[in-house]
Amino acid sequence: MTETTTPGRPAPDSGPAPSPDLADTTAPILVVALSEPFDLVANFKEDQDPRVTLVRPDEVEDPGAVTCAIAWRPAADAFDPYPNIKMVSSIAAGVDSIMDCPSLPSGVTVTRIRDEEQARMMAGFAAWHVLHHHRRMGDYLDNQKAARWDRSYRAPMASEVTVGLLGFGLMGQHTARALVAMGYRVLAASRSGNAALDGVEILSGPGAVAAVAARADYLVNLLPLTDETRDILDAALFATMPAGAVLIQLGRGEHLVEPDLLAALDRGHLAAASLDVFRDEPLPADSPFWAHPRVVVTPHKASDTTRSEILRQVAENYAALIAGETPPGAVDRDAGY
Repeated sequence: MTETTTPGRPAPDSGPAPSPDLADTTAPILVVALSEPFDLVANFKEDQDPRVTLVRPDEVEDPGAVTCAIAWRPAADAFDPYPNIKMVSSIAAGVDSIMDCPSLPSGVTVTRIRDEEQARMMAGFAAWHVLHHHRRMGDYLDNQKAARWDRSYRAPMASEVTVGLLGFGLMGQHTARALVAMGYRVLAASRSGNAALDGVEILSGPGAVAAVAARADYLVNLLPLTDETRDILDAALFATMPAGAVLIQLGRGEHLVEPDLLAALDRGHLAAASLDVFRDEPLPADSPFWAHPRVVVTPHKASDTTRSEILRQVAENYAALIAGETPPGAVDRDAGY
């Protein structure tokens, strides 16, 4: 009789489990899903990839056989049971909750999702918010409710308006292209300053963020969350922005010092804000942002990638790793993204 095995369990009577063979690319990758707030296995139930076997921690019978994980806000001790883990993939572009996890081993490769479709979705979302504020679409919606026909507002031409981008990675570059195509003046703060794009002025160096903010009628935040960028959207930065400027916050909730934004809005220095990400999510019902007349709230939906794309990238990143190559989605752990 042929013995059957369960993924992650050695065959009966086979002796001690050997170290995982990273050269074996024929079997599906056993991937453990690590997340405190979400059951990732349930979320991915309808999407399968033959190269990936996704399991919950309580379904892992041999932790030593696990060499790969996907994670989102993992528990502090999430990685402790897995001595042979080689790669951890985020399920999104952000990796801060993984990088900040105390149990993440120092030698593990961390990867994130880099999806052109997701970046285009982000670009459309950002451009919509710029247009919403620039053309005062909120006023027209209010006028519709009041059956009021008011054509008195004259918006400045897009060529007269400066949009500043904080962050110039994949998301930032797609957003810049969309805004340039709409006729806006676009400048961007880039950490490396290596990228170049027609119609976009690139600023780099330690003062780039403040310099972009100081010239931006609309400031779009797309930065990754690192020690350097945490709390970067604060009173000091808002004070550098032109009077009547607008903040469009699409990065990470921890970028924003929320009381500082409320103060800048309430005293009229900033005209409005669009907020898609928050320190506490879901946004608490008693948050002043819900009812603030100058704030547009959306529930962290600026862009998404598909679950099938996430699994595809997990499989391809892992295949590159075991081939001795740098995975396409690898994170620079020193930079934090």
